[in-house]
Amino acid sequence: MSKYIISLGFFLGSIAENTFAQSIVPIQLDRPDQTECPFIVPKGYIQVENGFTFEKIDNNTKTINFPTALWKYGVNEKFELRLITETAYTKQNTETNIGLMPITVGFKSSLCEEKGLMPKTSFIGHLTTSNVGSKTFHTAFVAPSFRFTMQHTLTEKVALAYNIGAEWDGENATPTYIYTLTTGVSLTNRLGAYAELYGFIGTKSSTNHRADGGFTYLVSNNFMVDISGGVGLTNNAPKQYVSLGVSYRFRVKAHPSPPKGREKESGI
Repeated sequence: MSKYIISLGFFLGSIAENTFAQSIVPIQLDRPDQTECPFIVPKGYIQVENGFTFEKIDNNTKTINFPTALWKYGVNEKFELRLITETAYTKQNTETNIGLMPITVGFKSSLCEEKGLMPKTSFIGHLTTSNVGSKTFHTAFVAPSFRFTMQHTLTEKVALAYNIGAEWDGENATPTYIYTLTTGVSLTNRLGAYAELYGFIGTKSSTNHRADGGFTYLVSNNFMVDISGGVGLTNNAPKQYVSLGVSYRFRVKAHPSPPKGREKESGI
């Protein structure tokens, strides 16, 4: 199946390259790993990161996302706006639900650049609505979340990244703390790979730890495809998941200013 996805990526990527050819750095993604990257979308660009995921929570519970989409807009070199939309199908025993998950809005702000032992660092803040989505997925309250995302360049081909943060589920005031740790490797100029550990630390529930890994392929500067999968490391973690991703960006053209009218000449 993967060869067909790569072929589709080449085809769509060639279109994207011809349409949005740019002399800017290659696209940087927050997916497919769970570690959000510290990079900001270039000013004036919209970036869309789509993920199609199948997750097996346990023997009785499964979820399918088709897709989860992270929409970004680069406001300037230090700040981007973010919107997350997610269409989900869930099945628990014989009960099934399908619809739009509550919409999430947020931002990412660059805090500092990498220098010596200081990593490149950004802050991400999100707010998930309680009832903007399908009724079956509504929550009692809005749900905030935040992360500090950091990255070190170890060599020209290897980077180390990690996140720390917290999130709320919209049902109570108890936060769940988040950690991630990932290593990314550039196998070629276009092919990348990663391996990751991450987990969720609850104040009133057992910590669950997980691991995942995957590959990315840079079709063009503005187009990337990915494939990934993960497993649970503790009994209370989801058993496994697989995910395919298609991400791209394009520049928003500013509307030209209307021509100014000719000023009335004064008579003498």
